[in-house]
Amino acid sequence: MRGSMKRKKSQDNGMKVENRVLWIRVPAELDHHSAAQLCEKTDELVRTRDIREIVFDFSRTVFCDSSGIGMLMGRYKMMKALGGSVRAVQVQDRVERILTLSGIMKIIPLERMQGGKER
Repeated sequence: MRGSMKRKKSQDNGMKVENRVLWIRVPAELDHHSAAQLCEKTDELVRTRDIREIVFDFSRTVFCDSSGIGMLMGRYKMMKALGGSVRAVQVQDRVERILTLSGIMKIIPLERMQGGKER
């Protein structure tokens, strides 16, 4: 591994790569527009940085629609095909209910927000 692949950390607009883990801070509203942007940026980093895990940080997220659910499913399928994994952390109650109803919790591990503290 040479060049950019050896870097331990890099950060870009709510996204951070640490040791082949892509951390994504999900915006307050995960809707059509933000989901499309996340898909584009995430896919590019996965292609160029040898990502093995994606962690979605939902600490700021208060709304998620079907586009957001589709974005999560797409990243899950992509990472599964690459032998990687996806998880969601700091999920607030309201968003957790939406993700539970969608069935996402059955395939993507969710960690609830505890005491309002960010990770």
